[in-house]
Amino acid sequence: MPQKIIILDFGSQTTQLIGRRVRELNTYCEIVPYNKFPADDPDVIGVILSGSPFSVYDAKAFSTEVAPLVAKYPVLGICYGAQMMAYQAGGTVESAPSREYGRAILTSVDSSDALLAGIEPGETVWMSHGDTITSLPEGFRIIASTDDVPCAAYHVDGHRQWGVQFHPEVFHSTCGTRLLANFVMGICGSLGDWSAESYIESTVAELRRELGDDKVVLGLSGGVDSSVAAVLISRAIGDNLTCIFVDHGLLRKDEFKQVLDDYRCLGLNVLGVDASEEFFMALKGVTDPERKRKIIGKGFIDVFDREAHKLRDVKWLAQGTIYPDRIESLSITGTTIKSHHNVGGLPEKMNLRLCEPLKWLFKDEVRAVGHALGMPDHLIKRHPFPGPGLAVRILGDITPEKVRILQEADDIFIRGLRERGLYDQVWQAGVILLPVQSVGVMGDERTYESAVALRAVTSTDAMTADWAHLPYDFLAKVSNDIINKVRGVNRVTYDISSKPPATIEWE
Repeated sequence: MPQKIIILDFGSQTTQLIGRRVRELNTYCEIVPYNKFPADDPDVIGVILSGSPFSVYDAKAFSTEVAPLVAKYPVLGICYGAQMMAYQAGGTVESAPSREYGRAILTSVDSSDALLAGIEPGETVWMSHGDTITSLPEGFRIIASTDDVPCAAYHVDGHRQWGVQFHPEVFHSTCGTRLLANFVMGICGSLGDWSAESYIESTVAELRRELGDDKVVLGLSGGVDSSVAAVLISRAIGDNLTCIFVDHGLLRKDEFKQVLDDYRCLGLNVLGVDASEEFFMALKGVTDPERKRKIIGKGFIDVFDREAHKLRDVKWLAQGTIYPDRIESLSITGTTIKSHHNVGGLPEKMNLRLCEPLKWLFKDEVRAVGHALGMPDHLIKRHPFPGPGLAVRILGDITPEKVRILQEADDIFIRGLRERGLYDQVWQAGVILLPVQSVGVMGDERTYESAVALRAVTSTDAMTADWAHLPYDFLAKVSNDIINKVRGVNRVTYDISSKPPATIEWE
């Protein structure tokens, strides 16, 4: 197994960014709840404590005893993590006179300290906290300050223990990557040898140990994630994997046939199941986004379970769940952000055990694994597509007619991106069917038909995204083509919202 950094999650919105930055250092890491440290894992080489929405003195604040961790590993606390370590050792943490949020400049830096090697005064750091450390315990030594934050970073003398009040994982912290590299590589001793190839090697070996001679059924969605998962599992267990590709009637135009052809070319054993009628029946009249996701999730599991029972001795259900799915499905505070068909829709009791070989990977890492597996570019570079399909791109209830309208409009948009050479410049694109109608004029007649929104974003991992600045003449042509060729649409808009505060999908 690879060397591993454990990131204890205390509920920060940027915890996943810490993971991304560590992975960018070619070092494997795992984010686990603050109270679930894997004490017996021999591969752990260091620990990072995340931020939190709580104050350390709140009665309901998340907390864990740091002393046992410091006794075994180097520990870096970020924001709340730094405050918690100081507070537990007898320091004082108080509410700041005003919330400190945004850029700050390091005015003093002890660059002789291992954590701050190569970092000089004048670097920009990103602050986001309402509390501040006003006094440090004995043995805690300040190693960096800003004008407003005297204790911007500290080191505990005689221990491999550091805390920073700012967020090195955030892009705006110009010294953030160097600081994290100093901790991960210099202090923890990471070899920086984790890669797509090493992930394949270790995961295939783990799958062989875990699955043995068991039979596995995998629910394909047509997207990158499930496709890579299928090839990865196939490499581990060969013919013991059977893939099921379900047409829930909410795929893109002609996608069912195209994807089946692609999978068979990869040598996968694939069963295509047309279950569109039962999905439409289950979704009839449903408008709430979460209910749609739950219904579709349950439908997937029901179909998989039914089809798996037609096979012999199947014990596992494999899925292409990736890390952002897990992060967005349920935060550490218990607040549902968005459920996914392969997380939020699972019934409490399943007949099959779950196998999720990509559950620790971000989307760009999944693509890297796919390339390393030798999969063709047209599969690896496919835009992400939501598990519930067009159901979450139709605002309101689902009907076959609405699906037809959206499929036709979406096909024009996606084909246009490919023909114009814009497809690979965009992270994700699609059309949203809005629950409004507007007045239009076609020929000599007034119309009262649906409006659609085009959505295209740029991103690297789907955790943050910006709207794609597509050429105006391209947008004009797509709008014209949709209105002229798709019966039922007379207005096209373009979504220029970023994530955050918006999400990539509308539901």
